[in-house]
Amino acid sequence: MQLVILDRDGVINEDSDEYIKSEDEFVPLPGSLAAIARLNRAGYTVAVASNQSGVGRGLFDLATLESMHAKLARLLAAEGGEVDHIFYCPHTPEDACECRKPQPGLMRQIAEYYAVPLTGVPVIGDSLRDLEAARAVGARPILVRTGKGERTLAAGRGLEGVPVYADLAAAVDELVKSP
Repeated sequence: MQLVILDRDGVINEDSDEYIKSEDEFVPLPGSLAAIARLNRAGYTVAVASNQSGVGRGLFDLATLESMHAKLARLLAAEGGEVDHIFYCPHTPEDACECRKPQPGLMRQIAEYYAVPLTGVPVIGDSLRDLEAARAVGARPILVRTGKGERTLAAGRGLEGVPVYADLAAAVDELVKSP
């Protein structure tokens, strides 16, 4: 199985420091849906690993989160693509859970779900916590400049050996030509 793991907010859809709290606020980034469909056509299984502390903060409930993910599925289907499974952490940083990135819990859930090691699996994110979670399980971190990517680059920490792409489409172009 060829697996790729994507962060959600800032990689697939627009991000907001005020959180994405509704289906209406869930707006795909230009080219992201077509990029996921290209991954599917190239034989990749696409999983999502996303911190969703808005649930724990009471900003939206699990039904609303599921409606956002249903919207993503509908929009992807129209492009001929799909996300196989979405893994999310609903906790706040204060909960000190194992699943909130940069902790590796979500990555371990993915490894267990697919019954595969994550060594070398591409993990595409826009923040240092995405990169750190990937590294913690031996996956291959990739940074995009969308979402919080520019801020992550400007901070200049934890980027050693991490390829950087303009957006998900550019990262997928590279993955598909050299898996």
